[in-house]
Amino acid sequence: MAIRNIVKDKDPVLRKKSRVVEKVDERIQTLIDDMADTMYNADGVGLAAPQVGILKRIIVIDVGEGLIELINPEIVEKKGEQIDAEGCLSVPGVTGDVKRPKWVKVKGLDRNGNPVEMEGKDLLARAFCHEIDHLEGILFIDKVIK
Repeated sequence: MAIRNIVKDKDPVLRKKSRVVEKVDERIQTLIDDMADTMYNADGVGLAAPQVGILKRIIVIDVGEGLIELINPEIVEKKGEQIDAEGCLSVPGVTGDVKRPKWVKVKGLDRNGNPVEMEGKDLLARAFCHEIDHLEGILFIDKVIK
């Protein structure tokens, strides 16, 4: 496991759409481990693969309830609304209020390629949305409420 460099907001990789992971193998699992180490090292609550320069649909999140690892995550249901401040490891020193769903259901694959579904509310819902946006080339600064 290794700490990777976090790509900053001027890097064009952050504006590209990530590719679907077709095969979950040892390389993908190593990337997930590195992403988690990198996120914890930077005191973040989430990290998407594009943030370490890899255009693959992988996210890791830990809002204090344990590590969540998702491959090819998709939001399949959302409810409610919340507005709160967000920041991003790729946009250091910047925060802004962003409107997100209060609750989401996501599906994807775990680190072994098995299908999983998860629900998140409040901060976890926000983190799911924020990290999945990264996979589409969207940064939170694009959604800040003026």
